[in-house]
Amino acid sequence: MIAELAVIGPSISAIINHGDPGDWRKRKIVAERDTESVAVLALQGDFEAHRRMLSTMGIDSFEARRPEDLQDAAGLVLPGGESTTIWKFFESAPWEPALQRLAAAGRPILGTCAGAILLARDVANPVQKGLGLLDIGVERNAYGRQVDSFIGEVEAPALGGELPAVFIRAPRIRRVGGGVEVLATLSGEPVLVRERNVLAATFHPELTGDPRVHRLAFGELIPRRQSA
Repeated sequence: MIAELAVIGPSISAIINHGDPGDWRKRKIVAERDTESVAVLALQGDFEAHRRMLSTMGIDSFEARRPEDLQDAAGLVLPGGESTTIWKFFESAPWEPALQRLAAAGRPILGTCAGAILLARDVANPVQKGLGLLDIGVERNAYGRQVDSFIGEVEAPALGGELPAVFIRAPRIRRVGGGVEVLATLSGEPVLVRERNVLAATFHPELTGDPRVHRLAFGELIPRRQSA
């Protein structure tokens, strides 16, 4: 069940307080580009919020702006944004083979909202290309426009129970392949899924302050950093 549902408009950043973005830019430390650093795709979208979340977990990250940036990454975050815009960037450089290599190497990948659309095998509304790294079918903007965005709680038994979730022009997962695990649901519909090393959320876990989704994706990196 949904424990709480608050309908919100375009000013979602005013509802969830993460501090001043300018302060983050002043305070952030660029991580060394080693095999313990997670790449956060920084072509478009809320990539800084993901870097903040990873930082609170003791995980180094860096902004990936070129395909070659992924070569030594320990993992990858594909953030929210506009999937059609991100695909235009993908088509301008050899991003697709770089992403496919990272997934084939078993590196953890987390896609949120638009990132989940990019990872999908089938995309509708309208039909567009997906990376096919997750055997799911998604429908873009399936909850409505920006003004239909909302905050709620999803059922996530695999993560210890209810999980806060922010849905902003979110996609819906309409099909789940046989090898895909459903880890969280909203009103019975899958909103967090995993296939091997690839995890996708139709919501924005980076905006809640709850690290469980990021820990699920990248938790294996935490002890290595702490013991270094």
